Amino acid sequence: MQSENLEPLLNKNLRAIIVFLIAVLVVSLILFRNVFFQGTYLLKSFGESSVDPEIAFKNNKPTFLEFYADWCEVCKEMAPKVSSLKEEYEKDVNFVFLNVDNQKWNNYIRKFEVNGIPQVNLFDRKGNLVSTLVGKQEELKIKEYIDQLERETKTHEEIINSEFSVITKNKNNNVSPRSHG
Repeated sequence: MQSENLEPLLNKNLRAIIVFLIAVLVVSLILFRNVFFQGTYLLKSFGESSVDPEIAFKNNKPTFLEFYADWCEVCKEMAPKVSSLKEEYEKDVNFVFLNVDNQKWNNYIRKFEVNGIPQVNLFDRKGNLVSTLVGKQEELKIKEYIDQLERETKTHEEIINSEFSVITKNKNNNVSPRSHG
């Protein structure tokens, strides 16, 4: 007789515990959705905010080109790091993001021999491939490569500007076609 009285009480307690655990899980997902889904959200936003590769290779800026996939866990993990780099450098560097699942980008996938993702290719301002990084990378390592691209670009611009300033300061404009300047 006593076991019959305990059974409904245990069922009520078990139900209360299950409801409580489900409530905690739902609240946790709501509160921490950025942590759980941030990578997926960022990857989708990358594709939308990406510079078109045709423009990137012709606008005389260094280019950061990342091949990724929405289902790639490493891509999701790296997305917040890449996002912060994009915010820091997007004025001086093109950021191009190509989803390997989109057949539109097959010619780039073949051209740059993508055989693992994420794959980051870094190009100088003339569109020459400088570095290729495949797989998970640390933010600092990528930052170093981007800084190197920027230094090369600025150094080149300084050389050009200094050459022009030397020419404009030259007051002996006695130049003949045979003097070579």
